[in-house]
Amino acid sequence: MDYIKELEKYAPAHTDAQVAKEVAKIKMAANRNGNVDVYKFCYSAIDLTTLSCTDSQESVQAFVRKAVDFYEKYPHIPNVASICVYPSFVETVGLEIDGTPMRITSVAGAFPASQSFIEVKALEVAMAIENGADEIDIVLNPGMMLSGHDAEAVGEVELLREEAKDVVLKVIIESGALKTPELIRRASLLSMFAGADFIKTSTGKIDVAATPEAAFVMCNAIKDYYNLTGRKVGFKAAGGVKTPEDAALYYTIVEEVLGKEWLTTDLFRIGASSAANNLISAIEDKDIKYF
Repeated sequence: MDYIKELEKYAPAHTDAQVAKEVAKIKMAANRNGNVDVYKFCYSAIDLTTLSCTDSQESVQAFVRKAVDFYEKYPHIPNVASICVYPSFVETVGLEIDGTPMRITSVAGAFPASQSFIEVKALEVAMAIENGADEIDIVLNPGMMLSGHDAEAVGEVELLREEAKDVVLKVIIESGALKTPELIRRASLLSMFAGADFIKTSTGKIDVAATPEAAFVMCNAIKDYYNLTGRKVGFKAAGGVKTPEDAALYYTIVEEVLGKEWLTTDLFRIGASSAANNLISAIEDKDIKYF
């Protein structure tokens, strides 16, 4: 595909001022979504994440058992969409969640920096899927994007898409590194051109993670892509989503830009760990430290 010609079909990105103005409006609108029903949905949209250097088979098992036990302890709250782990723990998660609707998400492809040989990235993706991953989160190489090597960056995503052709592929654009609406929009569109099922804000491993401004730009890119192609791509906010208010704000951005039809767990996810406890607390109206 000639990506330059494809990009020419799309309008330019919003300016920083335009983004700020629209996000300010959405923040006001988000007040209507600070309620238990929205919090329950946001909890059900979580990819419950443990991506620590101290993860071990034992710690991951304990973490996942808590998620499985949640079905019995809180039957009135829809459980999380998936458990997100490093590739080496995919099989561990699979053994624990067997018989539940939860899915297994694995970061792969040299997460979080995307700095390795493409052969290594492809092998890691393939091995995660072989071990049982239902969904794969990869990173669009930020260094390539910042240096103008778009074709190389998107070529890697295309190759990894082939490795992950039978699973859900989420492409992280690391919006905090790209910074500008123009680059964030460009990375979003390129990822969709290459076959992403979701575009995701952040790895959560750099100083600037998800922001409402980046989410607004990304959701507009999804909207424009859908209008031209008819293919729906999901949105995932990850990194720094901690409070119920944070979750409701990203919910509202999706609602305002893409519409209620995007408010399903097939098209909206939140990558989080601490947000889970905070959402449960808001739903139950008392402080709960479940995870």
